[in-house]
Amino acid sequence: MRQTVCRIASVSDGAILPAFDFAVRHQAIRMSALPPCPQCHSEFVYEDAGMYICPECAHEWSAQTSAASEPVAKVYRDSAGNVLHDGDTVTVIKDLKLKGGGGVVKMGTKVKNIRLVDADHDIDCKIDGFGAMSLKTEFVKKA
Repeated sequence: MRQTVCRIASVSDGAILPAFDFAVRHQAIRMSALPPCPQCHSEFVYEDAGMYICPECAHEWSAQTSAASEPVAKVYRDSAGNVLHDGDTVTVIKDLKLKGGGGVVKMGTKVKNIRLVDADHDIDCKIDGFGAMSLKTEFVKKA
C-alpha cells in the first residue's frame, strides 16, 4: 500500500505523519443495493462481518439467508417518502397535462382509492371529471 506523507505545521519537532492516500479506495456498497430488513422492512440496513444489521429494530441476519429468501414485494413511496398502499387517498402536487388535449389535472386534486401496479406509471385511479388514468408516484403525496 502506498502512503502519502504530509508535514503538520503545528507540530514543533517537524514530525511527518501519514496522510490519507486518495489512490487507495475501498469498494463502497450503496445502501440501496442492500436488501431491506425482513422484520420491519427498513431500508437503512448495513453490513458488518458478513451479517446484515437493521439499526431500527436491531435484527441481524446472514447474507446467505438473505440471498436464499424469496424476493420482497416492491414498496411504493410518494414524493415525500411515505409508503403507499392500495386504497389510499393521495393529492396531486403539481399540474399534470393530459395527453391528447384532455385538459389539466390541477395541483391539489384529491385522488381516492388508488390501485398500485407494477408498470411505468405506478398508480391506477379514477379522477372525477377526467375518468380512469395512470399516475406516477413522484407526482402525488399521501393525504
